[in-house]
Amino acid sequence: MPSQPPTEPPAPTAASSPAASPPSAPPPAALWRPGPERVARAQLTRFHRWAAAHHGAPEPVPGDPEADYAALHRWSVAPDGGLARFWQAAAEWFDVRFSSPYETVLADAAMPGARWFPGARLNYAEHALRHDVGDGGGAAAGPALLHVAEGAEPQPVSRAELRARVGSLAAELRRLGVRPGDRVGAYLPNIPQAVVALLATAAVGAVWTSCSPDFGARSVLDRFRQVEPVVLVTVDGYRYGGKEHDRRETVAELRRELPTLRAVVHVPLLGTPPPDGALEWDALVATGAEPVFEQVPFDHPLWVLYSSGTTGLPKAIVQSQGGILLEHLKQLALHCDLGPGDRFFWYTSTGWMMWNFLVSGLLVGATVITYDGSPGHPDVAGQWRVAERTGATFFGTSAAYVMACRKADVHPGRDLDLARVRCVATTGSPLPPDGFRWIHDEFHRAGPSGPADMWIASVSGGTDVCSCFAGAVPTLPVHVGELQAAGLATDLRAWDPAGEPVTDEVGELVVTQPMPSMPVRFWNDPDGGRYRDSYFSTYPGVWRHGDWITLTSRGSVVIHGRSDSTLNRQGVRMGSADIYEVVERLPEVRESLVIGVEQPDGGYWMPLFVDLTPGARLDDGLRNRIRDALRAQLSPRHVPDEVIEVEAVPHTLTGKRLEVPVKRMLQGTPLEKAVNPGSVDRVELLRFYERLARERD
Repeated sequence: MPSQPPTEPPAPTAASSPAASPPSAPPPAALWRPGPERVARAQLTRFHRWAAAHHGAPEPVPGDPEADYAALHRWSVAPDGGLARFWQAAAEWFDVRFSSPYETVLADAAMPGARWFPGARLNYAEHALRHDVGDGGGAAAGPALLHVAEGAEPQPVSRAELRARVGSLAAELRRLGVRPGDRVGAYLPNIPQAVVALLATAAVGAVWTSCSPDFGARSVLDRFRQVEPVVLVTVDGYRYGGKEHDRRETVAELRRELPTLRAVVHVPLLGTPPPDGALEWDALVATGAEPVFEQVPFDHPLWVLYSSGTTGLPKAIVQSQGGILLEHLKQLALHCDLGPGDRFFWYTSTGWMMWNFLVSGLLVGATVITYDGSPGHPDVAGQWRVAERTGATFFGTSAAYVMACRKADVHPGRDLDLARVRCVATTGSPLPPDGFRWIHDEFHRAGPSGPADMWIASVSGGTDVCSCFAGAVPTLPVHVGELQAAGLATDLRAWDPAGEPVTDEVGELVVTQPMPSMPVRFWNDPDGGRYRDSYFSTYPGVWRHGDWITLTSRGSVVIHGRSDSTLNRQGVRMGSADIYEVVERLPEVRESLVIGVEQPDGGYWMPLFVDLTPGARLDDGLRNRIRDALRAQLSPRHVPDEVIEVEAVPHTLTGKRLEVPVKRMLQGTPLEKAVNPGSVDRVELLRFYERLARERD
């Protein structure tokens, strides 16, 4: 992220947000409003009443859920100890099992460095598996997992089966010498084996980290080398779009290049035998041992997620067992209103934080639906078909997928039996107004085949916290183009460059008080310098996330896109540095510039601009070599939409590529407002991007 925000935030477009309304303007009409019965049934409503009775939360006002939520949120972030009161109440409400009691809730509220629940010991996996034994509010209905692969019928994994497999694998990991704090890496798609491996790792107190098998070897090594895993759990390949993709050569390279590995576990998704020295998955999960849950401190690492690596190696983001447990319980139960009997589906891969969030559906007793395959197989309606076949009650996807369905004239509400779906949630990028209207109209006109009371939850958060800053609130109305509200115990603000709060105008997304799921640290960042520079350099002591937002006077939130240069395609954040390294290995390419542009219609345009060496020509052959190199060495998501030749790449005076200013210009911002011309080495180069934006308008 840049050390300072751009001089002026981009003006919201009609597609990315409604025009800012002054506080005196009448509120816009709601697209959807929950009925009284739905509000009364919501876990949020029940929690509010209980917290008022036991923890001093404000008394709910009958018949006014909007005022109720606003009051509860203010209480949860009040400067006189609101966070501590809220999280103590949440821990009691969710019956969090502390094997050792905590001394206080929040010993130090400084950011970075907040100290949550010192003295407490617990285990994330124990809470994920407790519903199968009648703990945590009673045994959950339905299987623990319901897995769908391309072209196959849904396969259930019962709660007893999941528990037995986790117990078996945890015992084998201990036998292999894995101890608390050791890292277990996974090169797996979204399959039940990945869920088992994560929970077994957590049960041991080891640290989980994963990459999707569409990542090339270099992308994986850039991540895994940092954390030095002692065990690697890997598939032989995967199926996507009706084709098999053999990854055995990539796995062999990972084994050669990760010297800390003590063991490799082979998951034969394509039916191949294990390579020499690898252990067979089926043998490791067959003993049926009862899980033994290592009791670890609240801030003990649960997993390592990764940033995109825009300015170098991806940041290795460490999040804690206790912090993720509490934050996900809050989000999934209170905000998503999930519980026993629900079937929770979100299209994701193991390389995206939404996979970790999806697995946490087990914490609230929901059935987690895992899908391994293309989102558009066998046709654009593929994700909706998964929801139909599995009886999903909560369907999560990307805004880009919703818009693709709209453009393709798909009619899931009319043509499929989605009567059980009560919420469609989107993330990855802002859902345009037309996307809200399409979902609403598609289901509310669907008749008997679709639900008549469809809640649309557009949510926004980040890998950095593995959660949402704002989004779903089951008791609030939905307005076109807006997220319903900031999350409970999330002190979300919009700030101007001077650090002053703004309402009904665009500002930087900041969080002014800590969240339990914020990173406890970055791996290999001993003095915390990289962590501080990533979030706290612009506003010391305050988390700056890198999004432009508007907080409305009604409490809703509008997301306008990234304020930094991170690429974000299909919800997966990617680094431009990765792309430059691959592209600029080609002898014809002198330098390159890649930009991700959120478009007004909800699409995402990712052009690659190339400055060629003398005598080189950008023909179809070179374009194909560039695309093939990115696909093979990084992933299909890194392949640009267009490759465009430029005279040269513009830089700052200190030699940094001008990614943010070029992005803003491609979004329509005039050159003079996008960048200070005095800071550019060759300002005339920027006129090309200004013309290109006009031509594409």
